[in-house]
Amino acid sequence: MIIINVKDNESVDKALKRFKKKFERTGVLKQLRARTFFQKPSVAKRKQKERAIYKQQLFANDNY
Repeated sequence: MIIINVKDNESVDKALKRFKKKFERTGVLKQLRARTFFQKPSVAKRKQKERAIYKQQLFANDNY
């Protein structure tokens, strides 16, 4: 459960913004989307490796 303490004289918009940031950091939404369908472990590993290769290539191109 995410708890946000609203400070004195703090607007609701700022408190809502802090709540959204905390919620995003917990990774609940990402986990929920991942659980919507079953993915074989071998497919998940393959996608993870592809993502890692892509990131390495992306950062390698930035350094030149």
